[in-house]
Amino acid sequence: MRRGVIRTVTGVLMAGAVLPGLTACGPAQPESAASSGGPLDPKPSATAGAEGAKPAGSAKSVGGAGSPCRLPVTFTLAQDWKPKAITYDKDDRFASLFEQGGTTLACEIDAKPAGNIGFLRVWVADRPAASGDARTVLRSFMADEKPTGKPPVYTTVQAGPAGLHAAEVGYTTSPLDEPKQERAFAVVTPRGEAVVVHLGGLDTEEHQDMLPAYRLALQSLKPAG
Repeated sequence: MRRGVIRTVTGVLMAGAVLPGLTACGPAQPESAASSGGPLDPKPSATAGAEGAKPAGSAKSVGGAGSPCRLPVTFTLAQDWKPKAITYDKDDRFASLFEQGGTTLACEIDAKPAGNIGFLRVWVADRPAASGDARTVLRSFMADEKPTGKPPVYTTVQAGPAGLHAAEVGYTTSPLDEPKQERAFAVVTPRGEAVVVHLGGLDTEEHQDMLPAYRLALQSLKPAG
């Protein structure tokens, strides 16, 4: 079974349950962005991440001390999205689902309480990004993806109020033979810590509905104190 199929099915299952071996800790360059209902737009916004998607209303942040997920960065969560830290057994047969392109899944932010089926997933690089190049981090992450249709679109964007240099990619996958849009951005902090924030969704319609939460994360992101 292809990784994309596994991850899609896993995302649906994890809306109500945790996979075996996974513990909830509570406390590719022609370059595509999402446009409503159709193919990805080849010119994503240089600052907003997703054109036409206004930032979502917010309630709290994730990533800092006291939040469910301790991360190298913090960002604001959309209203009712629920974060959960992720750990797993490296010897478990599902371990490969939580390791991708030199990063490890650290936090899963569930949209289900807000009325959507999908997640913002935060992947943390296993080692400092020596080059400080967010695009290199993102390309490594994408090496394990299975884009279909048009080639993925990579764009340089700015993240957060400090305008950190980030890289973004928009692309289409067809894990269950039905094309759907996905998007991710990567950023490297001044300390060299790299993260990838990925937004998938059950299908393109869900993805579109969740873009404001993704954009809010991009616009509010800053290094953790």
